[in-house]
Amino acid sequence: MSSRPAEAQHLRDLARLRRVRDRIDREYAQPLDVEALARGVHMSAGHLSRQFKQAFGESPYAYLMTRRIERAMALLRRGDLSVTEVCFTVGCASLGTFSTRFTELVGVSPGVYRRDAAAATAGMPACVARQVTRPIRNREAPLPEPDLA
Repeated sequence: MSSRPAEAQHLRDLARLRRVRDRIDREYAQPLDVEALARGVHMSAGHLSRQFKQAFGESPYAYLMTRRIERAMALLRRGDLSVTEVCFTVGCASLGTFSTRFTELVGVSPGVYRRDAAAATAGMPACVARQVTRPIRNREAPLPEPDLA
């Protein structure tokens, strides 16, 4: 009998977490922090972080940075913006943090990606290029093979 209220609360919590995720997807280029996201759904920052990670496999900050890196990849593929311009366009305030996180997720620096990606996706529809070049989350980018020759 007591499982129904608990299940209903769980569903309400999931709905709030989806609202946070949707807000991150919409407002990734805006200055967002966990405290502001938590206030928006009437949770504490710590509780939101724990619940978000449990539901989606990564913290709200990691999810936000992944969204920003995905958008940065698309802008860098276009080739008409510098790495610094892309960094600020996607909402990052620090070029160093942006470059570090980009390299962790993608496996190459933003500059190398900008140089190589335009040629690699030339002639490919944008929707296919986005899927093929989607970053790997949670620091799982493959390490470059050592040159043993």
